[in-house]
Amino acid sequence: MKAKIDSILQREQAEYLETLLPASEALLREMEEYAAVNRVPIADREVALFLDITARAIGARRALEIGMAIGYSTIFLARATGEGGTVITIETKDEMIARATDYLERAGVRDRVLIERGRALDVLPQLEAGSFDLVFIDAAKREYGDYLDQSLRLLRPGGVVIVDNLLWKGQVAKDFQDEETQALRDFNRRFVSDERLRAIVIPLGDGLGYGIKIA
Repeated sequence: MKAKIDSILQREQAEYLETLLPASEALLREMEEYAAVNRVPIADREVALFLDITARAIGARRALEIGMAIGYSTIFLARATGEGGTVITIETKDEMIARATDYLERAGVRDRVLIERGRALDVLPQLEAGSFDLVFIDAAKREYGDYLDQSLRLLRPGGVVIVDNLLWKGQVAKDFQDEETQALRDFNRRFVSDERLRAIVIPLGDGLGYGIKIA
């Protein structure tokens, strides 16, 4: 148990933990730099590594990603699911799909990734129930509740759902009243109390929801 509420959120501790992360390979570093310059939202490095570790730990063979962007976290999932594994990822923007396709090819995992172009809420109902081991949610924040319902339909019993940006740069804990922040506050309460899950929100990256489907 941490000694006090902010004992793992202090800047010097966060900076120390950053030094423990493995250095990004050239391709991933290129993607990180592109995302920073072009303001493309991608998962933090520690979140991407957490996805990789989780997928390997549960032996995931089929993963679903809601929100691909340039394919940064997609690469981690595809590598973790291994040869014969499949990642289905959803993206609305043609420019993102084109750039992600190039990165996936250069990473050597394009053949493991099925890209579905369209709105997630249109694509998800078409996927087979109970067919995924892991779902990663990182798309439109106001739709997180709907994504969760679909994710739980699609996950096998014991499958894992991981949700990014639940602290929303700290805004959920402050007096911000914009729609996205309020939607995330509502989602967080729902996520940790959903009877279909055993779930928690952890201070990793920008706040990460982690849940296991139990019903």
